[in-house]
Amino acid sequence: MRRILLASATLAAPFLLAAPAQADEGMWTFDAFPAATMKKDYGWAPDQKWLDRVRASAVRLTGGCSASFVSPDGLILTNHHCVVECAQNLSTQQADLVANGFIAARREEERKCPGQQAEVVTAITDVTADVKGAIGALAGEALVKARDAKIAEIEKAGCKDTATTRCQVVTLFGGGQYKLYTYRKYSDVRLVWAPEFQAAFFGGDPDNFNYPRYALDASFLRAYENGKPVKVAAFLKWSPRAPQPGEATFVVGNPGSTQRLFTSDQLAFQRAVSLPLNNRVLSELRGRLLSAMEQSAERKREGGDTLFGIENTLKVFIGREQALNDPAFVKVLADNEAALKAKAAGNAAIGNPWGDVAKAVGAYRDLYLPYRFIHPMSDLYDYAQSLVRAADERAKPNAERLPGFTDSQLPLLEKEVLDERPIYPWLEQLKLEWSLSKAREALGADDAQTRLMLGRESPEGLAARLVGGTTLADPAVRKALWQGGKAAIDASTDPLIAYARQLDARDRELQKQVDERYQGPLAAAGAKLADARFAAYGDSVYPDATFTLRISYGKVAGWKERGQDVAPVTTMGGAFARATGADPFVLAKAFVANEAKIDKSTPYDFVTTNDIIGGNSGSPVVDKDGAVIGAAFDGNIHSLGGNYGYQPDVNRTVVVSTAAVQQALERIYPASELVRELSGK
Repeated sequence: MRRILLASATLAAPFLLAAPAQADEGMWTFDAFPAATMKKDYGWAPDQKWLDRVRASAVRLTGGCSASFVSPDGLILTNHHCVVECAQNLSTQQADLVANGFIAARREEERKCPGQQAEVVTAITDVTADVKGAIGALAGEALVKARDAKIAEIEKAGCKDTATTRCQVVTLFGGGQYKLYTYRKYSDVRLVWAPEFQAAFFGGDPDNFNYPRYALDASFLRAYENGKPVKVAAFLKWSPRAPQPGEATFVVGNPGSTQRLFTSDQLAFQRAVSLPLNNRVLSELRGRLLSAMEQSAERKREGGDTLFGIENTLKVFIGREQALNDPAFVKVLADNEAALKAKAAGNAAIGNPWGDVAKAVGAYRDLYLPYRFIHPMSDLYDYAQSLVRAADERAKPNAERLPGFTDSQLPLLEKEVLDERPIYPWLEQLKLEWSLSKAREALGADDAQTRLMLGRESPEGLAARLVGGTTLADPAVRKALWQGGKAAIDASTDPLIAYARQLDARDRELQKQVDERYQGPLAAAGAKLADARFAAYGDSVYPDATFTLRISYGKVAGWKERGQDVAPVTTMGGAFARATGADPFVLAKAFVANEAKIDKSTPYDFVTTNDIIGGNSGSPVVDKDGAVIGAAFDGNIHSLGGNYGYQPDVNRTVVVSTAAVQQALERIYPASELVRELSGK
């Protein structure tokens, strides 16, 4: 689950799509936790006081991960792979914080993570009636505009103080519900402790999405405000104990995205169009990057995090494609959709939303390739587009702006654009020329959009000119352009700013067409599909994941693999037994140096039946007493099917235990101040 959404692999056991949740299934919103169902299954369920305290302890990281407060001084537990980009950004050729790890002996040594923000939910408000009232009987682009304008109005009214709060209206059930999430935000997040990369990712790609695991995928951050660690009222008690098979566990975090409520036409589009294309082009990017990284040790260091993300994404997307080409799996999907259709038959108010979705997906097929490739891949281009767009959008009334540029969203965008972080020109050029070449390949050399994007230049020549000539790697330049607004953008001769201006009209035109022919119809159909589900199954269904706070319940449990029992808990000694001395099964240097000090019987990683997906990385695994006993960092290979459904007999969440983290803090990567803080002394 490494900074990407978990997706599907081949499935064996059936699951229910858009039907009442099975035991342990569900990524539930905190305002709709199924306490009665859990009590029936487990003989106990948390009360509201328990839920409120845990909710207030949960943290969302804007890099796409989850976390939790574990001390009153703003200490945050998350995964190592959730902070590796921060460590990379803070590294130099002389001090590689990714390879060698990082320990702040004193708080003065804790280092700010560029672009990172921590957010805690303080309220969830149902605004469905307001948003649906604004939509009324509108359709197409008019529906999207009215919806987005109302959302912008609600968000602005909900958060007057954008320096400390953030408001986000979230669409649930495809348009069946709208909820306003209010966050207390912390824009100064600092790295406190991280082990060596080899300890956190021991086993590498072969072990990714597999189990047994022997990975110390844990790190600590700290939230600051006004230059001081924040004082938080709610945090999880640190409990470095062994997990017990069968004990109840809760995963509290922000699952990124699922498609469990998709119709057969939406899934067919993924199977036939988007997944094959993305797997093909990402495979080529991986090859180009590997070749470039072989040219020097420094390039290997600089490109490591990007490669890490690409390889994980490929594994996920390949799993999705395999699932959607599995006849047994597709039959389960079709049968469940047929069951819902049968329950909705004859309900004139619901009509035929499945037919509406089919028509919208058909229209999207014609738009997909130009829409997919209008945005070249490059961090520098991202800066340029954000600056160009922000200059135009900020001049408009709040309700008329594009999503992402409203008053509630601008502070985070500004932070992401202006925070200082390293830029590697060779990597920027490689990504840009790759994406431009793929656009030409997909659209054709004679396509008007290809001519707009390339003119008479080659992808390689254009990428070299843009990256070589831009000054956007300098945060001072970006700040001047941001503050200068439209006048500064229009006057800029920076080649990447000029290029973003060149593509902007086409980008907006495509978005307009997508809103009219695809997004608008899907929103209208989604509301009717939600009505059908609610009528058929009541409140026993949960919404697809949306990278907003959810809670799942389950238990510590292994499973059977090819007839053999898979034990639910590994030990630290297992890492030594698994080590071969050859990559990726090379023990981290600190493990080798401190082998005699390590208690090899200490629980290392363990698995639970909790229902999770990408975005849950770093989520605290909480016990019945409300204490944290681990951090979720992955799923087993069967959990890749979690994008489309949950299989209770084989889906498992993979967790690094607090017992292993405690052992590391005491004996492998000593951090006495952290040990003291976690103990509450």
